[in-house]
Amino acid sequence: MRARFEAVFKERTLGEWQELLEGTDACFAPVLSLSEAVTHPHMAARGTFVDFGGIVQPAPAPRFSRSATDMRLPPAAPGEHTIEGLGGWGISPPEIAELIESGAIGRRDGE
Repeated sequence: MRARFEAVFKERTLGEWQELLEGTDACFAPVLSLSEAVTHPHMAARGTFVDFGGIVQPAPAPRFSRSATDMRLPPAAPGEHTIEGLGGWGISPPEIAELIESGAIGRRDGE
């Protein structure tokens, strides 16, 4: 059965399947990359992604009809909260220092 499905799906491009199935009651959705999902009409209509702090990212969830959820802080830079995060998980300061020294983890410059 799997081989048959694979053969049938290979008979058309994604665009051809979308043209055939979108707008019907068929249970269908393409598998999209993150960059494709951001621009997909369904995701755009639902406000699934937002541009906040110059970074496109998933919108806060859950979303309620009468209570707006908002983003208060810009996204963290890579490594910005490394030390705090590891400490919160119970990793000791000497262990954190060893991880940084070995290059196993990074942190933001100036920390």
